[in-house]
Amino acid sequence: MFTRILKTLAVATLVLGVAQAASARTFITIGSGSTTGLYYPTAVGMAKIVNEAGIDIRANARSTGGSVFNDRAVGAGQLQMGISQNNVAYYAYNGKGVEAFDGKPVENLRGVAVLYPETIQVLARKDANIKTLADMKGKRVYVGDIGSGTEQDVKNLFGAFDMSIDDLKAPVRGSAGSAVGLLRDGQIDAMFYTVGLGASAITEAAQTAPIELVSIAPEKIEELNAKYPFYTRIDIPDDTYPNMGAATAVTLKAMLVTSSNVSEDAIYQFMNTVFHDKKDAFYNDIANPNLKKYFTLDTALEGMSIPLHKGAVKFFTEQNIDVKESLMPAS
Repeated sequence: MFTRILKTLAVATLVLGVAQAASARTFITIGSGSTTGLYYPTAVGMAKIVNEAGIDIRANARSTGGSVFNDRAVGAGQLQMGISQNNVAYYAYNGKGVEAFDGKPVENLRGVAVLYPETIQVLARKDANIKTLADMKGKRVYVGDIGSGTEQDVKNLFGAFDMSIDDLKAPVRGSAGSAVGLLRDGQIDAMFYTVGLGASAITEAAQTAPIELVSIAPEKIEELNAKYPFYTRIDIPDDTYPNMGAATAVTLKAMLVTSSNVSEDAIYQFMNTVFHDKKDAFYNDIANPNLKKYFTLDTALEGMSIPLHKGAVKFFTEQNIDVKESLMPAS
């Protein structure tokens, strides 16, 4: 009888221990984007690394509508982490810039790390004689959908040249993919396209139409960066597209965001696993070549547009990466 009681107690203790271990584990859902884009495989890859590391975190990736959805869902607690363009994260945190966040700041949104660049590529037909953004006055230009992040970027860029969308002959709306076709066919003179370098749509258009890249002067980019910290410079190499030449451009960044409601230890463990202990897997096993090409800890705060999470501050400090006072979280 006594032996039976001991066995019963042992089983109960084991069950209780398992239950306590499960309750202590943190579950993280990472919002990404379309399954055909780069956000999704990046989120899937990071979740896989975490799950195979044997730490007290279980992670999974969710396909979403992208940056705006992810920032809102992280703020609402529907996601614990998400991938976002750094300009959209800025708009979300500050409650301005795009309609989705106007007057509705996501105050608990926090930064984790900047991952890789997403370049605002300015394309023009060679016969349109557009050498700077100022030359777009009186032209037909694709500027993104009304209320979109692209439209706000165009407004900000034009502001550096003391001009506005009203200075255009015709601001063209719709999808960027469709706009490339309009540019190729001569129905518009220029366009703004935020996409990774070497985009197939631009390559294909350049092979069949006289299209060139329009550079933005470095001093204008410095002016923009001083006002909007999410804009940084990138040099587009001459061999990126056929017959289009090199250019200096403004780049946004794809960044990882989280909520201040997620524990410091969970974010620290996540970062230490993905960006340090399992860094080789991060570079080589995730189906996103931009990570290996662009991501380093030394550049992981360049273009960071919102305050960091406490767990991120702990990680970067431990890695001897200087964290600016402007990125320190209030809570």
